[in-house]
This record gives sequence, structure tokens and C-alpha cells, in this order.
Amino acid sequence: MARLVLIEDEPALVRSLLPALAAEDWSVATSETGAEGLTVIAQEGCDLVLLDLGLPDMDGKEVIARLREWSDVPIIVLSARHQETEKIAALDLGADDFVNKPFAVGELMARLRAVTRGRERRFRSQSSFVLGPLSIDFLTRTVVFDEQEIHLTRREYDLVRTLARHVGLIVTHRQLAASIWGPGAGVEQQAIRVLVAQTRQKLEADPSRPRLILTEQGLGYRLRDPSD
Repeated sequence: MARLVLIEDEPALVRSLLPALAAEDWSVATSETGAEGLTVIAQEGCDLVLLDLGLPDMDGKEVIARLREWSDVPIIVLSARHQETEKIAALDLGADDFVNKPFAVGELMARLRAVTRGRERRFRSQSSFVLGPLSIDFLTRTVVFDEQEIHLTRREYDLVRTLARHVGLIVTHRQLAASIWGPGAGVEQQAIRVLVAQTRQKLEADPSRPRLILTEQGLGYRLRDPSD
């Protein structure tokens, strides 16, 4: 069984999540504080972390920052903080996804599956990528959609490549800017929106109603995994 650490101080929420996680074949360790959660992860290891931001001993963002100093374990944030600044800060610190409270358990389980698949794709050495009708050959920088080779500009290709490396997960505006234009590039969000719109024209059947490259309002973009 894969191992999950749930760092959450709401007992009722923990009780409601445990049966659903067990049904998905997760072995779960629970912690009520950030310090305890970090200790459990360091001593026992895990395959995924579910993390509340409002912990009694420290802000969840500090947990993310400390964990990212030595671990690349996937992190999904659970939080009642709906402000975009909180979400962006958590994602930029290294969280893989952000789920607002209250949430549907089914949605959370789908996010868990997406994160674990995304991690496999990110950390497994591979020269190609296939997702439904989309395929990418990273060696030749070739993109095929619905069995047709698609001509993309360099930046359009870098956008698709970056989203593919994090399939199913939110990629923030800052992360996209660094990946496409280079670290430290002063790129406005409008430039990213224009680039996404151009790419959708080539990869979406109806660019006005995208089904592949999804917008996460105020945060960034996500390459949709059709299986979810």
C-alpha cells in the first residue's frame, strides 16, 4: 500500500477522510501539528502529503518550505483560505495542488490520483509523452494531436512541455514564466495568457471552451488528464 501523511487538526475531517483513503488503498498516518507531521515524514517516509494550512503550531506554508529543503514528495494543500495570494504562495513554495474547503471527497480522490501520476511522469526518465490524443517527442520536439503533427513556436512548445511534465497539476504563472522565458524574467501574466490562447488555437477543438489546457483562475494553468 502507498503511504500518505495527513497533517490536519480538525478531527471530524480526519474521520471523514480515513475510510475514503483506505478505499483507495492508502495507508494513512495522521498528525495534528506541522512539527509532528515533519517528524513522521522524516522518520517513516511517505508517498504523498495532505496538508492543512491552518495548523496550531505553524503556518502550513512553513511546513511546505521546510519539507522542500530535503524532499520532493507530492503535497496537496487542504485549506479554507480562499485568497489567491495564499494559493499562489503555497504552490510557489512547492505544493503540487490546492483544494479548497469544503470539498467533495470524490474530487479530492481524483486529485490524489492526478498528483501521483504526475509525479511518476515528472521523475521517470522518458523521451516521449502520451495523453489521450496528445503526444510529445521530447527528443525531436515534435507534438502530435489527433494523429496530426502540430507546428508550435518555441514558446508554445515550451508551454506544452512544461504542462505535460506536471500533467493534472496546477502550474503557476511564475513557474511558467521561469520555464518558458527563463529564471528571473519579468513576464506579465498577460503575456502568458496570450501564449496560452495561441496554443489553444492549435490544440483545442473549441478554443473558447478548452478541454485540454485548463485555466486555474488567478493561479495558472493545468493540463487536464482525461482519465479524471
